[in-house]
Amino acid sequence: MTVDEALAAPVSDPTIDAPRGRRRARMRAGLRKPSNWLQLVRFATVGASGYVVNLVVFTLLVHVAAIDYRLAAVGAFAVALTNNFLWNRTWTFRGSGGRAGFQAARFCVVSLAAFGFNLVVLFALVEGLDVPKVPAQALAIAAATPLSFLGNKLWSFRA
Repeated sequence: MTVDEALAAPVSDPTIDAPRGRRRARMRAGLRKPSNWLQLVRFATVGASGYVVNLVVFTLLVHVAAIDYRLAAVGAFAVALTNNFLWNRTWTFRGSGGRAGFQAARFCVVSLAAFGFNLVVLFALVEGLDVPKVPAQALAIAAATPLSFLGNKLWSFRA
């Protein structure tokens, strides 16, 4: 099938809808598995601990050490990253049979992508909307969390 034929094909064409239907079926099956929901609860618990670690380190660096909030965000990220990897590997995803170094590398890639998004949101809130730095960081972390979960579930710790 050429590109023009694919674009002109009706939406109900089974050759086009088949992959989408399989994805939906996999998603429905995944939502029905209690183990996936338990894993999400464990991820959220680890995320909450990382959230607290991040905010405590960020607050100490900004208010006690008088470090620029952008550098403080990097330091807080590094500490929370280590905390979250260790807990997610051993408890949330239980290693998933993979090698720790391989999973750590993927975890770092996913975390860096989520952190990049976090920094954009943080900068927009602080510089654009004049939100105080610590509440802005709290909101930025919350905004980046879904990206982190999906990346880690589907790539870093996949079985």
